[in-house]
Amino acid sequence: MLPAEDDDVTSPSVDVVIAVHSPDRPVERAVGSVLLHTTASVRVTVVVHNTDAAPVVARLSGFVGKAGLRILELHDGIASPAGPFNLGLDHATAPFTSVLGSDDEFEPGAIDAWLAVANSDSADVVIACLRHAGGSPVPTPPTRPFRQSSLDPVKDRLSYRSAPLGLVSRAAFGELRFAEGLPSGEDLPYVSRLWFSGRRISSARSAPAYRLHDDSGDRVTFATRSIAEEFAYLPSTIGSSWFRALPAPSQSALVAKFLRIHLFGAVSNRPDPALWATPDREELAEIARLLLSSGHGIEEVLSRADRDLLDAILDPSSCARTLGSLAIRRRRRLAVASLFPRRLTRLLHAEAPLRFSAASALANIALPRRAYPDALEFR
Repeated sequence: MLPAEDDDVTSPSVDVVIAVHSPDRPVERAVGSVLLHTTASVRVTVVVHNTDAAPVVARLSGFVGKAGLRILELHDGIASPAGPFNLGLDHATAPFTSVLGSDDEFEPGAIDAWLAVANSDSADVVIACLRHAGGSPVPTPPTRPFRQSSLDPVKDRLSYRSAPLGLVSRAAFGELRFAEGLPSGEDLPYVSRLWFSGRRISSARSAPAYRLHDDSGDRVTFATRSIAEEFAYLPSTIGSSWFRALPAPSQSALVAKFLRIHLFGAVSNRPDPALWATPDREELAEIARLLLSSGHGIEEVLSRADRDLLDAILDPSSCARTLGSLAIRRRRRLAVASLFPRRLTRLLHAEAPLRFSAASALANIALPRRAYPDALEFR
């Protein structure tokens, strides 16, 4: 039996939603990072998903019965975080929501700092800085150098942040939900709507970060899937009426990200030629054609190495070993083929490799901290 729902936090500033798919997840670390290191009024909703709630409640025994924790259950039989995250969002009442992986945590003072950014910038979305548990930052999105507020989805390449980590305004996006019924990519339609909404978006790049852990090998989104399953989110994004209503530069920016990260990533994640059956090759070529038909020629700005891989993807008869070799070649970032497009007239495009690489490198440079609240010493 679940503990009684907490009623002490009636007006939280932020509702944090955590989905737990296994009792082995260190959810107490995630919950503690919020409740023990935040001065603002917060509520954490833990959604126990498709697993016995008792071991999860036991893990949270130090927090059960205290203000700020709510535990819900969802048994839908679907191996996707969309359902539990959406259930948590359905129960949210705070001005801002935030999602947190059960393996991950917020650095001390993160929510307070993000709220300070939201208030100072009148922002509807605050993008959290990402940092691995070992300390290395994740340079996404590769915004314009030193840009932190009033971000532009095209100029600041917001599409390269694939998850809504940080703060999201309920007043602006209270009806937005993760795409259900998808085996993967459930957050992509969600974040695409965020970035291209026309709302005010800020980066909390110099604030305490969202800290990524890699403790568990059973994340539901890490499972190897067929190409068709892996790209099942596309109809909810570039196949939607919402996408078709976007201006061409916005469509191109989104397609560029899907090509670089998802299409090429599908090849990199399958290095063994034995993983490539003929149907998979044909499906991958079809996905590539679909993306190119919506990109307004954005492939012209890609590097020569990327274009060589794209050409091989478009030809299902090309050797699977060739795919793997080309995927490795494109990751040699300082090679000439990785830095220049085939047509030098596209050299200075925002998505061209030189500017993109420079922005990614500069995204790792620490910026001066904003004037955050004095209640916590951030670290």
